[in-house]
Amino acid sequence: MFSTETFTVGAWVSLADPVVAEMVAPDAEFVMLDTEHAPNSTATIANQIRAIEAADGDAVPLARALDNDTGAIKRLLDVGARGVMVPMVESATETREAVEAARYPPEGSRGVAGTRASAYGRDLGEYVATANDEITLVVQIETQTGLDNVDEIAAVDGVDALFVGPADLSANLGVFGQFESDVFRGAVETILAAGEETATPVGTLATSPEGVDRYCAWGFDYLIAGTDAGHIQRGVSNLGERAREQVE
Repeated sequence: MFSTETFTVGAWVSLADPVVAEMVAPDAEFVMLDTEHAPNSTATIANQIRAIEAADGDAVPLARALDNDTGAIKRLLDVGARGVMVPMVESATETREAVEAARYPPEGSRGVAGTRASAYGRDLGEYVATANDEITLVVQIETQTGLDNVDEIAAVDGVDALFVGPADLSANLGVFGQFESDVFRGAVETILAAGEETATPVGTLATSPEGVDRYCAWGFDYLIAGTDAGHIQRGVSNLGERAREQVE
């Protein structure tokens, strides 16, 4: 899914309506569906995955788990997510726990069942045989502790990508929202260096045109370009303000 050789651009969806996922999918290489800070259930995620699969283009449906929990990760994969993002990972031990939850035995402990991911059991044998190689696991670096241990986290076998959570990381470092600060920039450089050392792609989220320019210039390997809620709010605000200016 992610590579250090090819830049990848995705979309973030937190609104639980599958129409939103269907709308953004044609313009994205992947769509990240959120269950950590969004009103999503397993059922709404499944419907959003169906919408992405039905939309034009080849966007890959991914989902962020509520936390680093075996059950939370398993359910997302069972309904057809092609990969999971795990928030607030702070150590190699926690990373290995996430890898184990996302992999079938003998590499992991994911339970086997005839779910949507395997066409409700019709393709179970093939799915179990290929899932460990095809599922993408992304771990988020969002705290000082995670930053301190990022070299060990990136080196864990089974980690496919790192993700810088800019809001949480900047808040944890005491510079919330100060993305141009030396403190935040230094943290990002540390994470990028860990990714380069282990050939692990590193990505982040940009919520503004300036953010897109910044993170592309800093050398990230993939980028989530905005959020669904942000696009709606910004569009309404910008056009509303323009209309008021014209009338005045």
